[in-house]
Amino acid sequence: MAADSSPGLWRRIPLWQKIIAGLILGALVGALMGENAGIFKPLGDIFISAIKMLIVPLVFSTLVVGITAMRDPQKMGRIGARTIVLYLITTAFAIAIGLLASTIFQPGAGLDMSFDTPVESEEAPSLVEILVNLVPQNPIDALAEGNILQIIVFAMGLGISLMLIGEKGEPVVRVFESFAEAMYKLTEIVMAFAPFGVFGLIAFVAGNYGLEVLLPLAKVIGVAYLASIVHVLVVYSGMLVLLGRLNPVRYLMGILDALVVAYSSASSSGTLPISIRCAQKNLGVSEGVSGFVLPVGATINMDGTALYQGVVTLFIAQLLGVDLSLADYGMIIVTGTLASIGTAGVPGAGLIMLSIVMAQVGLPLEAIAVVAGIDRILDMARTSVNVAGDLMVTTLVGKSEGELDLEIYNSPNKA
Repeated sequence: MAADSSPGLWRRIPLWQKIIAGLILGALVGALMGENAGIFKPLGDIFISAIKMLIVPLVFSTLVVGITAMRDPQKMGRIGARTIVLYLITTAFAIAIGLLASTIFQPGAGLDMSFDTPVESEEAPSLVEILVNLVPQNPIDALAEGNILQIIVFAMGLGISLMLIGEKGEPVVRVFESFAEAMYKLTEIVMAFAPFGVFGLIAFVAGNYGLEVLLPLAKVIGVAYLASIVHVLVVYSGMLVLLGRLNPVRYLMGILDALVVAYSSASSSGTLPISIRCAQKNLGVSEGVSGFVLPVGATINMDGTALYQGVVTLFIAQLLGVDLSLADYGMIIVTGTLASIGTAGVPGAGLIMLSIVMAQVGLPLEAIAVVAGIDRILDMARTSVNVAGDLMVTTLVGKSEGELDLEIYNSPNKA
């Protein structure tokens, strides 16, 4: 009996508590060991590789299963429209909160920093290019390259086709359902390693970002983190209460696993398998809704990036002594919201969005170099906001479609 007690105790501890323990321990070890903490980086690399391994098969199978489960093309269109509208609204709120936080706390005031390092950024693709690139010429290449937008388009087309052919498509649908279940189980297996992977990731980050890097920019980091917390607690929680009549505390408890992985990995797509698991197991969202809304959100929802733009744009303006007008503020909100769609799925999307917004208010692109050294620290916060937003919208859409299990949602035991 004594031999079984320790493993039994470990299994009874909620996953989010084990992950947070790994995060805290990793931060302490990294701070103490400095650059020597790099010896733990392979633990984080293995974990990141494992969750990246899940992304393509999980997105593809869950989208096909989610669409076929709807059994109604009109319902899919309604859910898609509602999802995009909610993402746009929360993105606009995020930029506004970032601007407000920087206006109140003035993180760039009184700093004297140079930014001679040239910064290059790709131009945002045109609307025509985006539309053309949505359709994969070869779906196998899209799957192999991990092009999520093209995978989504192909999976939606296949799912709709299977739905339209009725009984003839049932054998294929059952194959995808079995495959999706296998991917859910594989996700659970990978997540068992999460506390150790998070430990390795955070130890490496903490060891490489010493006080000499963080102290000069501590204020802008603090403002970005504060604005992120406010956005999640006020905007997301408020929307759940006002639009869904749901308890926001249950939502926050249910998404902890995904938030911690998002924070440590700084990857929305990499967190997608854990987000799907949280949506279904902890929040009670149906496979159909979660399998459709979350992959779309992981690709186009950039609330955290938008908030970061609001903070950093105003920070740079303050650093340069540039006074922005109310019209400039409005332009930042509108441009950032629209750019979040225009750069969806594009590598380096955060930098592209930031350069577009800065250009609209006449700020030099070279100034981005000031925050380049702390980008990873800021990226961890904005990714967490992105993931929290994905799960909030998924929950609201599930509630509006009657596909939210309230018994699961209201359960106090979120494991």
